[in-house]
Amino acid sequence: MRFSSFLILFLQIYGEYAISKNNLNYVCDKYIYIMVNLEWYRTFKSVYKNGNFSLAAKELFISQPAVSQQIAMLEAHVGYKLFNRKSKGVEPTEYAKLLNNLIIEALDRLENVENGFRAKAFNANRLISIGISKHLMSSLGSALLSKFEFIDFSFHENDVLFELVDSKKLDFAVVTKQYDTFDTIQKKLGEIKQIIVGSTNIDASELKSKIKSKDFDSIEHWLNDQKWFSHNAQIPHIKLFWLHVFNKKRPSMVPNYIIPSEYEMIEMLSKNNGIAVVWNINTKNLIKEKKIQLLWNSKQMPSTDVFLLSGKNDNLSAIFEKIELELKNVLG
Repeated sequence: MRFSSFLILFLQIYGEYAISKNNLNYVCDKYIYIMVNLEWYRTFKSVYKNGNFSLAAKELFISQPAVSQQIAMLEAHVGYKLFNRKSKGVEPTEYAKLLNNLIIEALDRLENVENGFRAKAFNANRLISIGISKHLMSSLGSALLSKFEFIDFSFHENDVLFELVDSKKLDFAVVTKQYDTFDTIQKKLGEIKQIIVGSTNIDASELKSKIKSKDFDSIEHWLNDQKWFSHNAQIPHIKLFWLHVFNKKRPSMVPNYIIPSEYEMIEMLSKNNGIAVVWNINTKNLIKEKKIQLLWNSKQMPSTDVFLLSGKNDNLSAIFEKIELELKNVLG
């Protein structure tokens, strides 16, 4: 947002304030209305602060002749000389000092408003890069699509995601591991847990009876007799479930179908016959819609924390908070 058009600055003088005719040839009873280009005031403020046209030009990213021209135009508008040239730079006149006192607070407020609008526009419209596990994309990543105009997603696992954020190659990452570092910001979003789900055509009454009686040998035997879906040939989720629930390092079952995206795997499972160990966040809607059924949410299986990771960058803080809020709502 640019205040390039002419602008009225309302400077209220509290009480009965009068400027002598000898100094300004102007009397103001209550308000002073000044209508000039805001860029003149920016330039005046910079020259006044730096005491030098060249330094003001560098600060404002304009040429020195442009600075001189804008000061000359402001002087012509107000009818008084603002700066006297010295051997090194310029010094403000008494009128410039008075003008600075009158406008500086209002000008600062306007610039703050302008910067706020710029920051919001930048944050709303810039391309942001987010790394996430492909197995959490549909449940967590997709929740951000309606909140941002441009997102570049990339799929990696925890350690690679951390390295990419730490090296400033990614703006944000959603990870399931906590990292101890001074160069990144990491906040917990919530928890997810691995559960066992199955297609709706499976009769799970025997399994649930064995779970209720805590007959773990029979439970394991029933599970091994089923058709298994996995998103990884090395079955890491299933191994972890067996380790916590059955206290065994490796299950005896072999997956029948390997589909490399967990969410796609669950979709396939819902249309066929079988069971799988999956993240509960990926199954909420499908269970609610009765496309799959929850077979076992074991108390022995611990929850896993989900974190939002970002490099330390003030320009990203507002976006970080927006992503954090949205994903907390999803995981809540």
